[in-house]
Amino acid sequence: MDCTIRSMRSDEVEAAIGFAAREGWNPGLHDAACFHAADPGGFLLAEQGGQMLGCISAVSYGGSFGFIGLYIVAPAWRGQGIGRCLWTAAMARLAGQVIGLDGVPAQQDNYRRSGFELAWRNARFAGLARPATEPAATALVPLGEVDFDSLCDSDRWVFPAARPAFLRRWIEMPDATGLAWCEHGHVAGWGVIRRCRDGHKIAPLVAERAQVADALYAALCSTVPEGDTIYLDVPLPNTDALALAADHDMRIVFETARMYVGPAPACDLQQVYGITSFELG
Repeated sequence: MDCTIRSMRSDEVEAAIGFAAREGWNPGLHDAACFHAADPGGFLLAEQGGQMLGCISAVSYGGSFGFIGLYIVAPAWRGQGIGRCLWTAAMARLAGQVIGLDGVPAQQDNYRRSGFELAWRNARFAGLARPATEPAATALVPLGEVDFDSLCDSDRWVFPAARPAFLRRWIEMPDATGLAWCEHGHVAGWGVIRRCRDGHKIAPLVAERAQVADALYAALCSTVPEGDTIYLDVPLPNTDALALAADHDMRIVFETARMYVGPAPACDLQQVYGITSFELG
């Protein structure tokens, strides 16, 4: 059908987040402003007569690495070629870059036809917040007290491009708590827990060793009401992360595949206990 594809304004990203919520993807309450900060031109919509029919994100990090997400067409408008138009525009925007995405099972064959190849699989785990059984480790500090450049350096071990604008907004968002494990000025782990449409999600959870990840997980959970649902998106190659999920009686509720066009970028998955976002990487 005849529609217009254009970049979203900052106030329109919230509508795309609403699309994701209706798909059951359980976004955070304040994701929109953080997402837009990552790449203000990276969010596209399809519209007709001022009505948003669908959306997609094609966020570029420094012009060398891109990530596609939020690929949704409103149910009433599916089957009319709108998704193909959005996809073509997103891929064109990221042309010449290594491109990643987290594909839901139903779409993975379609992504392969566009040149994407499997790098690893992820699982979303769900569990319940429990009170901490031990005092918080003295190495834990509020994330806002950590030198921001040091935090960005830590993020570069687990993400293939610098993303300071996004991280700044992410760690300062409302209804969220960030903690870091610091040793002699070195950030050995950090995480953020934020309020979502349903429960809370720990994203990211990054740690150099399992002890640090477990302490961060427990401390972050202790900041939300006991019994609230906790979500954690785990890369399956990290066996320590799977053990953490099992230790906290979490169950798999959703799966994706991390796929790339171009060579899979370097990423230390053994430090990734929780992925930041299936939409932005």
